[in-house]
Amino acid sequence: MTARSCPCGLPEAYEACCGRFHAGASAPTAERLMRSRYCAFVRRYGAYLLRTWHPRTRPERIDFDPGMRWTGLEILETGDGSAFHSTGTVTFRASYRGGSLHERSRFERVGGAWVYVDGDFLD
Repeated sequence: MTARSCPCGLPEAYEACCGRFHAGASAPTAERLMRSRYCAFVRRYGAYLLRTWHPRTRPERIDFDPGMRWTGLEILETGDGSAFHSTGTVTFRASYRGGSLHERSRFERVGGAWVYVDGDFLD
């Protein structure tokens, strides 16, 4: 596999960016977890999405829409979510062929690792 920019929008190669989180490393911030989860949707890594979902809000499974093609991620705002916080929010716009998803996501630490709790759709 050749090195390409990561789907999450950062200028790093996938392997050095979200690939390391998909392989088992913990995301250091809520924003990096958000980016890695977007990348997991792009690559259809359901196991990673479930592993990084809060146990109290996690669905039983992830059903991917076979026609969905994600085309870009824009982080609009972050609130807390650093190594010094136990909660955080990330507001983003994820574009797909034919539209976009605008959401403010909530994250918490569980056992020291960031996990996605839930989100509010905006617009």
